Formats: sequence, C-alpha cells, structure tokens
Amino acid sequence: MICRTDLALECMTSSKKCSGIEEFHRGKYFHITEIRISEKEASERFGKPEGNYITLEGESLSGFSEHYEEMAEELANEIRALLPDQGDILVAGLGNAHITPDALGYHVTEKILATRHLQKELADEEEAFLKHLRPVSVIAGGVLGQTGIESAEWIKAAADLVTPSAVIAIDALACTDLTRLGTTIQICDTGIAPGSGVSNHRTELTKAFLGVPVIGIGVPTVINLQYIAENMPAMMVAPRDIDRLVMQAGHLLACGINMALHPQMSYTDIASF
Repeated sequence: MICRTDLALECMTSSKKCSGIEEFHRGKYFHITEIRISEKEASERFGKPEGNYITLEGESLSGFSEHYEEMAEELANEIRALLPDQGDILVAGLGNAHITPDALGYHVTEKILATRHLQKELADEEEAFLKHLRPVSVIAGGVLGQTGIESAEWIKAAADLVTPSAVIAIDALACTDLTRLGTTIQICDTGIAPGSGVSNHRTELTKAFLGVPVIGIGVPTVINLQYIAENMPAMMVAPRDIDRLVMQAGHLLACGINMALHPQMSYTDIASF
C-alpha cells in the first residue's frame, strides 16, 4: 500500500535513520519534534526535501483547551523561528472552501491580520499603532478544478506583485496514524506540495518556484481508511467533528501566525480577530 501522508514524522522509521537526519524534542503545551534533514542522501532515503520539519502534537484541536493561549504562543514561537527577521509576508490559504476537510487554509486566512496597506493609509497618524506592524498580505484562491489555475501559479502571481520576503502557505494534510488526525500541526521551511497526501499531486510551492522562502503549515484532516482497519477500500475519511475541527484548528493557526508576525501585539489583541 502506498504511504499516503504529508507528515514528515510519519516518514521517519528506524530503518531510514541515517547521517544527515537529526531529531530534537521540546515543548510544554505541545510535544514538539523537530526533524532536520541536511544531506542529499538523507533527503532521498527519507523522501523529503532538505530542511526543517516541526511537528506539534497535543490534544484534539477541535476542542478549546484551558491552555489555549499558551498553545498559541508556543506555536507562534515555532513559526517565528523560521521566518526572515524583516520584510513583507504573504499568507496564502490553499484548498477548497466548499469541501470541509479541505477548507483549513480558507478559514485561517479569514482571520489573518492584513497590514500591508496600513503604513500608507495611516502615514499622517503619528500615534497610530497599527502602521508599525509588519506588512502582511493575505490571499486564498481555490483549487485547480474551481479556477483552472494551479494554486502555485496564482500564489506566484501575487508574490511577484507584492514581493514578500517569505510566503506562509496553509493547507489541510493527510496522515497515516489515527492518533494524529486532528491533533497535530506540522510546520516546515521546505514549502508545500498540495494534494500529495491524497495522491493528487499539484505544482509544489517552493523557494525554487516562488523565488522566496516558503513556510508550510497544516493539520491532518483526513486519513486513508486502510490505515484504520484491514480489508477496507482505499478511501480518505475525516473525523466526525470535522466542521468543528477545521474552525477551531483554523482559529489556533491564525492566532499563532498573527502572533509570530506581530510580536508587539498581545494574545488578547490577536484573538479578537
């Protein structure tokens, strides 16, 4: 059976560990695993591009934890560590807003604070706090079947226009371990391959294609039924509470991204968006 997963952690097996792959653990409110691939041979054996893959595992993201603020801050710190110190950022939501398991990117971008226009609009306001925020642009454009345009193509067009220092791309992911379904966040600095976890490969969002670093962020919302029970058809399924999962996980990701981009703002300020 073909391994249908977007999670680097699930590709890591004892038989594939070799030089050029390092693994680190940390975290308080999430169990955080960072996998660093630094050599071409390791990349080929591992089946992932060279770079950093950070996995945050915790309780179900469809609920509202009593440590929600701390979780958002821990997530923000992990995202911020991969971003350039300065420059505009383009945040792109991938997926189909009309198909719930694929709507994560759309729900995240709805809550991202767009600030690129504020410096110009508030130029005459000496005390305006918002004009000092990092310039951020936000875009979500649907999938190839809706638009006739590859996601990577419309994101590149936007990036060519706004010339960001990096792109943050958010997408729903697939996993192979039922315990990671809706409980896991993956962040990587190698970009994102839309649809790869469900064998629907599209043009990859990478630095080579866009010309700037690409930070990929996602949550597993589907799993192949064959990984749950034997003798089952190859069918991608979502958890029963998928509507709540996408909404709640989308809100947490948006909080984390906003806090990473605007560290001068408090959690209370960010959570109000």
